[in-house]
Formats: sequence, structure tokens, C-alpha cells
Amino acid sequence: MAQPGSAHAWGAWGRRFKSCHPDYFKIIQIKMGINIFSNDDQANGNFNNGEILEKKPIGFSQDGGKLKPYSNLFYWAHAWTPNKKSTIGLHPHQGFEICSFILKGNINHFDTKLNKWISLSEGDVQIIRSRNGISHSEEIDNKSEIFQIWFDPDISESLKKKASYSDYKSSEFKRIESKNKNTKIIVGQDSPIKMDSQGILINEYEFQIGKHNLGIKKKSIHSIFILKGKIKLKSVLLTKGTFLKIENLDFLNFQVIQNSKVFEIISPLNPSYRTYSQNN
Repeated sequence: MAQPGSAHAWGAWGRRFKSCHPDYFKIIQIKMGINIFSNDDQANGNFNNGEILEKKPIGFSQDGGKLKPYSNLFYWAHAWTPNKKSTIGLHPHQGFEICSFILKGNINHFDTKLNKWISLSEGDVQIIRSRNGISHSEEIDNKSEIFQIWFDPDISESLKKKASYSDYKSSEFKRIESKNKNTKIIVGQDSPIKMDSQGILINEYEFQIGKHNLGIKKKSIHSIFILKGKIKLKSVLLTKGTFLKIENLDFLNFQVIQNSKVFEIISPLNPSYRTYSQNN
């Protein structure tokens, strides 16, 4: 897939100003270290004359979204097909890592390493380590939905390695069940996925109604996308499509008011190598 703005403090002064200027605040900062980006803050995109539609929590400067690349995470597209399946033709990539997460329905994928089409379904994941170069094509089935997320693995080193492709079925990922929360570990301890990009952890949570908290890793950024449900964070209601960038906290405390599914990427606050976000 694929071809900025600062947050404003959300205090008493902000609430008074907002009551007079309702369109002023586009990004909400409800506490130091928590930034919330609504659907409206995210860049729009499409392929094939609207056969594939996109919202981009993290896009490129020309995309027009509020959030620029950070850490070793530099592109995040939420893409879906509203009416019929559609194919993005063969195109090249080099250097970075491309992960696709199938959220709903099915996709078909072709690349020049395997030289064949692979089918993936809801819950499956694929990774392209594009390294010294690979070309691929993807077909998204009717009424299907994916994330495609790009990671920076230290391109100066990645370019020296041979490209590779891997895919994983949903059943391969470890799950941890508790009283009111289920966790699917996509990248992390006991995960089959191995990435070149430094310090990446990826989880998917299912929260039941009630109070919850998430631990926030030190020297890390937690990037969170609400896949479904309703969550209350302080006085702010978070619904499907909301994106959060969280850092410099110990815990994130929130209340789930409708059973919710949440996707999380944890990445280093300061990777040990120079990244795309520092060069652009």
C-alpha cells in the first residue's frame, strides 16, 4: 500500500477556548504523554478510483495527515474494499519491512521471491523484509480490511541483505486469556515472527466492559488503534478508528463501556540507528 501537527494541551483553558472555537482542536492531548488522533486527523487515500479506501494514522508529508513518522515506525494504513475486490499491481520495495495484518475477509498476495500467489484470511499476518529489493502485488477481496504498516530496520544495513517473505496463520500466535481481557501476541515472546526492526512488540487485545489498565514500557512509544467498541479515557470517548500515541507513562488507565478490540505496537523511543523519521 501507499504511494503532521502538534498536540494542544487539554486543560481548563483549552476547554474554555474550545467552547468558543469548536473546530480549533483536532488533536487531543489529555495528559502529558497521551495524544489522541481522530479519524478526521488521519490522511485519506485510495487506489483504483476508490475501489480500495484508506485512512492513514501515520502517513507521508504529502498525505496531509496530522501525525508524522516517529521511532522506527513510518507508515500505517488502514485499508478496506467497500464494494468489490481490487488489485494493486506489481510494484517494488527496498530497505524497509512491510507488515500486513488481515483484520477482516481475505487478501491474495504475490511477490518475486516466492513467485506465486498466497491467500491470507482474517487474523493472518505477512511480513516482507524488502532489504536489497523485492516486488509484490496484492489483491484485497470484497468487503475485506487490512492494516499495512512499514517499519525501519536500519536501512543502511538492511540493503546489504537478501529480501525475504513470510506469512503466519492466526492459529500460530500465542494467546493469553484472563477474566476480562484476552491478548494475542503477534510480535514478542514466543511469537513466530522475527523482524529486523529494533525493539518491536505487537499485541491485539479484546477487552470486556469494565476498568482496565495497560503497562507502558519505559523508553518506548505505544501506538494504539481502536478496532471496535467504545473506551473512555478520562472524559474522552474513543471509538473505532481512533489512534493514540502514548509515551512517558507507567500505566494507561481506562474504562471500556462497550466490548472492544485494540491493536498495539510498541516501538523504541530512540532507536539505536538513524531512522526515516530523522531524515525527513
